[in-house]
Amino acid sequence: MSPFRPSGRDVLRESVGGQRRRVALGALLGSGHQIGEALVPALIGVVIDKAVTRSDTGALLLWLGVLAVVYTGLALSFRFGAWSGDLAAARAEHALRVRLVGRVLDPRGGAEDGRLPGALANTATEDARRVGAVNMALTSGFSALVGIAACAVVLLRTSVPLGLVVLVGTPVLLLLGHLLSKPLESRSEAEQEQAAHASAIAADLVAGLRILKGIGGEPTAIARYRATSRGSLLATLRAARAQALQTGTVLTMTGCLIAAVALVGGRLAAQGSISLGQLVSAFGLALFLLGPLEVLAWVNTELAQGRASATRIAEVLATPHKVASGTGSPAEPVRGALRLTGVGHGGLRDLDLDVAPGELLGVVATDPADAADLLRCLARRADPESGTVTLDGVALTELDPAALRTAVLVAEHEADLFRGSVRANVSAAAPRSADPGPAMAAAGVTQVVRTLHDGEHTQVSERGRSLSGGQRQRVALARALAADRAVLVVHDPTTAVDAVTEAGIAAGLREIREGRTTVLVTTSPALLSVTDRVVLLDGGRVTDSAPHADLILRHDAYRSAVLA
Repeated sequence: MSPFRPSGRDVLRESVGGQRRRVALGALLGSGHQIGEALVPALIGVVIDKAVTRSDTGALLLWLGVLAVVYTGLALSFRFGAWSGDLAAARAEHALRVRLVGRVLDPRGGAEDGRLPGALANTATEDARRVGAVNMALTSGFSALVGIAACAVVLLRTSVPLGLVVLVGTPVLLLLGHLLSKPLESRSEAEQEQAAHASAIAADLVAGLRILKGIGGEPTAIARYRATSRGSLLATLRAARAQALQTGTVLTMTGCLIAAVALVGGRLAAQGSISLGQLVSAFGLALFLLGPLEVLAWVNTELAQGRASATRIAEVLATPHKVASGTGSPAEPVRGALRLTGVGHGGLRDLDLDVAPGELLGVVATDPADAADLLRCLARRADPESGTVTLDGVALTELDPAALRTAVLVAEHEADLFRGSVRANVSAAAPRSADPGPAMAAAGVTQVVRTLHDGEHTQVSERGRSLSGGQRQRVALARALAADRAVLVVHDPTTAVDAVTEAGIAAGLREIREGRTTVLVTTSPALLSVTDRVVLLDGGRVTDSAPHADLILRHDAYRSAVLA
C-alpha cells in the first residue's frame, strides 16, 4: 500500500479543519457584527420617519438608545470575531510550520533534496502564513455574505426591487471574483517560487561570503543574484498586476451595484413608493454594501494565494523519503559490531568490511567519493544499492532511523555549529546532566576556550563563523564525542589544525573512546597511528587491512593517500 501523498487541497482542508471551532466562532461573531452594521442604516431611517419628521423627542431618545445598543453589540462582535479569526490563522500557520520542519528534519530524509535551505525556509514561513490566513479569509467571507443577506432582507422589506438588485448583483460579483482569481493563483505560485529561489541564493551567498572574497568572485556572485532577483521582481509584478486587475474590476462592478441601488431607491422615493427615512436607509445600505463586497474581493485574493502556497507546501510534505522506515530498535546494550557485506553504492563495489565491538578502526579511501558513499550508508542517508549493512547482526534497513541514530553517530567533515555558547554547542547532543568537559579536553577545545574572552561561555555566531576553521573543527568533534554514542564514525576531523594539536587530539580521542566502536575515515597519519588497524579502500573495495605502520611499508596507494 503506497503512503499517503498530500495535495494542496488536502493541506488547505487540514489547515481549516484543525481550526474549525475558532473559524466557526469567528464567523458567528463576525456575522453579528455585519448584521449590526446592516441594521444601523435601517434604524436611522426609522429615527427619521418616527421621530425627526414628527418632532417626537421621546421617540427620538428611544431609537437613539436602540442605536447605542446595536453599536455596542456590533463593536464587541467585531472585536472578538476578529480575535477568533486571527487566532485560527496563527494556530494553523504554526501547525503547518511545525509539520514542515518535522518533515525536513525527518531521519528518513528526502525533503531537502533539490531544495536550497532558503527555499525551504520561505515555504515554512511565507507559504505557511498564506495558508493559515485562509482561516481568517473564510471567517471574514462568511460574515460578509451574512451582511449582504441582511442588507438584502432589509431592502426587500423596504422595497422588492431594491432587494432584488442586491440579490441578483451579488452572485454576479462573486462569480467574477472567482474567475479573476484563477490567473492570480498561478501567478502567485510562480511569485513564491521565484521569491524562495532568490532567498535561497541570498542565503547561499552570505554563507560563502568569505570564500567569495578570497577568490575574487564577488562580481560573478552579484551578477548571479541580480539575475535571480530580477526574475523574482518580474514574477511579483505579474502577480501584482493580476491582483490589481481582480481588485479593480470587482470594485468597479461593486460601485455599479451601489449606484444601481441608489438609482432605484431615488426613483422609488420620487414616485412616493418609499418614505424619506426609507430612502435614507437605502442610501446607507448601498454604502454599507461596499464593505462586505470589498471583503469578498479580498477573500478571493487570499484564497487564490492560499491555494498556491498550499500546493508548494504539499510538494515538500509529499517528497518521498530517501530511506525506508524500519520499525526495530538496536538491541540493548549496543555492542557496536558493524558489518558491511557485498555493499554496492555509488563508487563502492561489493564492499566487505567488519568492525569488531570496541575497535578503533581507520579507513583510508584513495578516492574521496568512496569515503562519502561509505558515510552515507553508515549514516543511513541512503540505503545501499546492493548488499547489507548490519549493527550487531541486525540490518540497518530493519531499524527505525531515529532509533538507529541513538546508537550510531556519523560526524560529517562539514559540520556546522549553532548560534549559542561554545559549551552549549558541545552539549547539544549530550545526555542530560552529562559533563562535556572530557569531550572538550579530548578534542582540544579547552585550549580554544582559553583564548576566548568569555571562555566556554563565549557566544558563537551563526554556523560558527566567529571561530577559525580549526576552532570550529575542534568544537564539532567535541560535540560528537560528548554525544557518547555506542558507535562513532568521524570523517576528517582535524584537517584545519596544526600538527601538535592534531597529535594531542589523536591521543585524547583514543582515550575517551576506549572500549567503544569508533571508525575514523581520514588520511591523517596522526589519527591513523592511534587506531587498532586501518583498512585501505581502493577502487571501491577493501584491498588490505593492517596497522598503519605496516600499510605505509607495503602499499604505494596508501602512501600516496596518507603522505601526499
